[in-house]
Amino acid sequence: MRTLYYLLREAWVNLRTNRTTTMVAILTTAFTLSCVGVFLLLYVNLRAAAGWLQDDIKIIVYLEDQLASDARIDLEQQLRGDHAVAAVHFVSKEQALGEFKDQFPSESHLLDGLGQNPLPASFVVTLGPAFRSLDAVKRWSERVQGMTGVAKVDYNQDWIDALAMVIRSIELVAIGIGVILSAAAVTIIANTIRLTLLARRDEIAILRLIGATTGFIRVPYLLEGAVLGGLGSAISLLMLKFLYELFRQEMRTSGKLSGLDNLLAFFPLPLCLALVAVGMALGCAGSFVSLRRFDEAKA
Repeated sequence: MRTLYYLLREAWVNLRTNRTTTMVAILTTAFTLSCVGVFLLLYVNLRAAAGWLQDDIKIIVYLEDQLASDARIDLEQQLRGDHAVAAVHFVSKEQALGEFKDQFPSESHLLDGLGQNPLPASFVVTLGPAFRSLDAVKRWSERVQGMTGVAKVDYNQDWIDALAMVIRSIELVAIGIGVILSAAAVTIIANTIRLTLLARRDEIAILRLIGATTGFIRVPYLLEGAVLGGLGSAISLLMLKFLYELFRQEMRTSGKLSGLDNLLAFFPLPLCLALVAVGMALGCAGSFVSLRRFDEAKA
């Protein structure tokens, strides 16, 4: 217990002795990690948006105009009996025309001069939760396209594909920037710890002379690095939370984007704790790098 108290006290002394460099290291680390956090927050919300789109995906099976009633009923039974289908809703030609006029009242006059209803009847199909992935929807649509009486199968593939591409791009960018900025955070903390080691090199030499182990000497500096990284990560989360709430407030006050703020989400608590743990790990890594260089210089 006395050893633990000594190690913690030494780490606190190191932080208090170099207050200026400690604050600079914490704030620089916080800014560095917040840059990574912006991409991570964007990635989390886009992944959630992709999940909402997949949960709400509707597949429209357009029917041939000359399809007989018996054939239409037989096709509907085939769709309802499909193990991948959760719900089927039939939309007649008349219903399709009415929905078009309701949604596009200014364009409804374009259909008046045609003499007959050009819109096809269709089935609106909802797949089960286990079959809503992009690949599963594509395979199901291709299979239904070959059924008798089906003219075309359509779903919002372009939107989902575009969103998936954006998510992959952000993921790659976040990984690349995360690696670079994490290395920068390790370097910042390593330099801070190096200043502490240089300031206390005589004390370290005395500890070695009286038989202190390498681990006993290193632990306070590893703890110091963990504190620097953890505080930097925690401050970066506070900065991100402030910017997140500010952005939501701007969305509430703007007329066009009002209501969309409720769809945004901040990092859940487990992820926040994980990010703080990552910051502490980076701090320990920076301390370890500095200690290795210090030992090599002494050798």
